[in-house]
Amino acid sequence: MPRFYCHTPLVSDTEIELPSGPARHVQVLRLQPGDTITLFNGGHGVSGQDGEFDATITHMGRSDVQVKVGAYRAVGREAVVAVHLAVGMPANDRMDWLVEKATELGVASIQPLITERSVLRLSGERADKKVAHWQSVAVAACEQCGGNRVPQVMPVKTLPAWLQSQPPKDTDARWLLSLCEGSSPLAQHLAHGTAAYNTFLSGPEGGLSAAEEAASAACGFTPVTLGTRVLRAETAALAALARLLV
Repeated sequence: MPRFYCHTPLVSDTEIELPSGPARHVQVLRLQPGDTITLFNGGHGVSGQDGEFDATITHMGRSDVQVKVGAYRAVGREAVVAVHLAVGMPANDRMDWLVEKATELGVASIQPLITERSVLRLSGERADKKVAHWQSVAVAACEQCGGNRVPQVMPVKTLPAWLQSQPPKDTDARWLLSLCEGSSPLAQHLAHGTAAYNTFLSGPEGGLSAAEEAASAACGFTPVTLGTRVLRAETAALAALARLLV
């Protein structure tokens, strides 16, 4: 059954008009009145429900689609732990791929960063448009993989500004992907259990500079490694997420 993200309150036995995004997708699929679909809204229902709803299409207009919301199903497919990914944006379309796959793995949020070695540098309106595009990529990935919480793609920040905004380290775990000597294997730390709340910081192509790594360590990030091979920026971030989430 087709699944659609609907960022509006959903209540059983009510009729609603779909927002423009899912309405357009319904029309592209050439669905008709009487066809059934699945709606989810990431807990934005009246009772903060985090599952999904059956719905039946009742009207197909040229630009509007109306549905009757049916039964609620408390389906949970979310990760047990929360992992927030802060990543130096890879160039070209690799960031799109990273957002898609990170969403499939169950990441809680994604923070795009500009670092010293970043090739992709965004600001102003261009940055806002990119973030909106990546958010739509995350929505589509959630619709496909069965997730009921869409990770938030945060506004682009420089690494220093983001580090400065971090609260004092408490019980959360903070990991820094590093190739520097003295970095310990991530698996070694995870053997003792995984914290409920994790932030994973990964650099762009070429990694973070020595100064950036020092600033991150001063903010409570533990330098870790994934092994002896040097992975692409987007591959490294996803490999770390897989170890933390799967």
